[in-house]
Amino acid sequence: MALQRMDNVGIVVEDLDAAVAFFTELGMEVEGKAQIEGLFADQAVGLDGVRSDIAMMRTPDGHGKLELAQYHAPAAIGDGAHNPPPNTLGLHRVMFAVDDIDDTIARLRAHGAELIGEVAQYEDIYRLCYLHGPSGIILALAEQISY
Repeated sequence: MALQRMDNVGIVVEDLDAAVAFFTELGMEVEGKAQIEGLFADQAVGLDGVRSDIAMMRTPDGHGKLELAQYHAPAAIGDGAHNPPPNTLGLHRVMFAVDDIDDTIARLRAHGAELIGEVAQYEDIYRLCYLHGPSGIILALAEQISY
């Protein structure tokens, strides 16, 4: 049996509407929204009394997907570090290729994004940066400048 594909990356957020607005501004599209609860949800995630709202977001090419989830019960937990550094253990970051990194940063700042470092250039190939997005998500952007 072979792996078929990576289906999506799941991210728990504090404010689903704000996260959807942020990723929509980035250029992702809402594929669907749902409320998740019941025995199947409890069994799948190993928690009791799950009640959450989710939004499935997809990239314009349809290949990349994020599942954003806001837990109402049991309440989401965190260590209080909403701006973890890029060397924090666990899921590192989600990277997106963009046409214009400066314009993208400006648009995302209106939704609370903050640069972690600065926009850096890798040789004559890419411009790259890391940002903090909603709920402390680390986002990376890459603009290819030569082909």
